[in-house]
Order: sequence, then structure tokens, then C-alpha cells
Amino acid sequence: MASKSSLSRYQQWIEQEISKQHFGKEPASLYEPIRYLMALGGKRLRPMLVLLGYSLYKSDVKKVVRYGVAVEAFHNFTLMHDDIMDKAPLRRGKMTVHKKWNVNTAILSGDVMLVKVYDMLLSLDAGKLHRVLKAFNKCASEVCEGQQWDMEFESKPTVSEEQYINMIRLKTAVLLGFSLELGAILAGADEKECRALRAFGTNIGIGFQLKDDLLDAYADPKKFGKQVGGDIIANKKTFLLIKALEKAKGRQKTELNTWLTAKKFKKQEKVTAVKSLYDALEIQSLTEKKIDYYFAKGFRSLEAVNGRDENKKAIRSFTEALIARQV
Repeated sequence: MASKSSLSRYQQWIEQEISKQHFGKEPASLYEPIRYLMALGGKRLRPMLVLLGYSLYKSDVKKVVRYGVAVEAFHNFTLMHDDIMDKAPLRRGKMTVHKKWNVNTAILSGDVMLVKVYDMLLSLDAGKLHRVLKAFNKCASEVCEGQQWDMEFESKPTVSEEQYINMIRLKTAVLLGFSLELGAILAGADEKECRALRAFGTNIGIGFQLKDDLLDAYADPKKFGKQVGGDIIANKKTFLLIKALEKAKGRQKTELNTWLTAKKFKKQEKVTAVKSLYDALEIQSLTEKKIDYYFAKGFRSLEAVNGRDENKKAIRSFTEALIARQV
């Protein structure tokens, strides 16, 4: 069973594999940014899901760590390029690659990082390679589609709930779904099992992103680790803002639009005012209900999986611990 000790062992294996992967040597300025970004840490959620998906059917989990790390490398490739697009100065509290080196280096390092992901997958046996590459390519294309929608939403005057949910499904959630699906494919599970695990991961991923939206506005500043209300300050079209714009009428709508169009403002004053409008419109409880809806939908898909019961319980416990987080 994937107990707490198993999870910490999986984590250890993942970190060991990451430190073993040098990705390339010369020119050092091309490969050093990859090693730098991969060493910054993070939750390692995606490789962990690969290992947990595999553990539902087989016990020799260490065999697939390399492929979990390939998914983590792909995830970090997307972060390297996202940071350029967002002009982000920091990633996990450290300088982003394009700030530490330069934009051109970050673009090229990201490009070669994606090539190295395919290199890592190529060691799969021929019987599984085609199926894995087909699923990975679909997922990778969807992640890019989600990022493009996210950028387009910045200049769109209105975004619907349906459009927003689809964007976060593509940009964030499908990679969690693929991670679990990959574990199942590597273990030899059939298409029905793989589909159920992919649906579980994708719906849980949507719930996680909605939770992030909520925490950005309502987290305890002492625990959050970044500025609470950053999305509000930036007028980011999160689920909270989309629902507030839908629900606000009269004076509330006027006040909300005043804050959204203001060019000069005190940051804390804007956060407090917009959160006050969210409270009046009951946006927090509305978001919590939507989060619960996607988590419940995900867990229903997990119940349909025929893997080992004790490992299903472990995946559920692991996921519930992430759901309960306050940071």
C-alpha cells in the first residue's frame, strides 16, 4: 500500500532521478538553466501522480520514476516559457530563468527541455511508446491552448464561467489527468481504467485551480507566502471576479467597475473594497460550492477504477491532504 512512508520514498526517488538528469553539457548556458529550474523544488505533484497511478496495478513502482520525472520536466518547460510571457521576476522565491540569464536563453532552454522530455520517453518499450506519445502530445497541445486562452482573456472585456473553466482545464488540469493516465498505461491498464483516472485527475485539477483563486483572495497572509489579493490588484479574470461581474447590480456593479478601471489606487484599499463586494455577493461560498462540485466529480471517477483498494484509498488521502491546504 502507498502509505505515508511509501509517499516519502516516492518523493525521495523522484528527487534522486531529477538530480541524476543532467539534460546536456555544452554550451553550459543552455543546460544550466534547466538544472537550475528543476532543482527549485515544488510539490512534485505530477510525478507523484504517475507513481500513484502505476501503484494501483503494480508494485515495482521504482521502474517508472524516470517517466514521472519526464512529466515534471515538461511541467517545468511550460513554467519557463510562462514566466517569460508573464514577465515574472520570481519562481518559488528565486529569480526566474529569463531574469537570471536572459529571455533568449530561457526560450532556447525551454525548447531543448521539451526535446529532452521526448528523449526520456523514448526508453519505453515499443508496445507502450505509441500509446504514451499519442496521449502526451494531446495533453501538451491542450496545455498550450490553455495558455493562449489565458493570455487572450487578459484583453477580453468579459469571460464566461464556461470559458474560464475550459481554460483552467486545458492550462492546468489536463496535465494532472495525463500524469495518472500515464501511470496506468505503464502498468498495462486498459483504456476504461485510463479514462477514469484521467477524468479523476482533470476534475481534481480544476478544483485545485479554483481553490488557488479562492486562496489568492482569502488566504491567511501569514501562511500564504505571497501577497494576498494579487489577482484583485491585477484585475485577473478569476472565477471570483467572473461571478462577481455576473451577480453585481446597481451600486455594486458601478463600484466594482470603478475599481476595475482605476489607473491609480492604493493596493490594500482596492483589495479590501473588492473583497467587501465579494462578501456582499456571497462569492466565497459560491466558489467553495464549485470547488466541492469538481472534487466530488473527480472522486466519483476514482471510485470507478478497479485498482487495488488500499492504493485507491492512498490516492484519495493524498488528494484530500492537498485539498485541505490553506496555502
